[in-house]
Amino acid sequence: MNEPFNVDQNMLVNAWQQQLPEFLNSGDSAQVLADARDPQSLRIHINAAGHQFYSFDFQCTYLDPREIKVSLVDVERAGDHVDERGDVIQDLAADYSRHLHECAQALHRITNQP
Repeated sequence: MNEPFNVDQNMLVNAWQQQLPEFLNSGDSAQVLADARDPQSLRIHINAAGHQFYSFDFQCTYLDPREIKVSLVDVERAGDHVDERGDVIQDLAADYSRHLHECAQALHRITNQP
């Protein structure tokens, strides 16, 4: 962490909730929540579109005003936990991680203010 990160977490949640749908695949939905344990982190739940009924939970932690770390927390299929090591899950998780990084970039106007 090079620079302090001092953005109000509730403002960040609202900004992510508004911006993230623009970066997701058509039919996907997401919910963004504040991480109660870490004021520099968000919890993001994504419901994947399609007939597979996958949902992904990510933790996004701001390392500084310009960079986030994305961690896959959990994957479910129709409400049941699934092994996250499979190729399909890994590909989907990587795709969503890329979308989360793109959203964070788009929100630099909020997070990277002097």
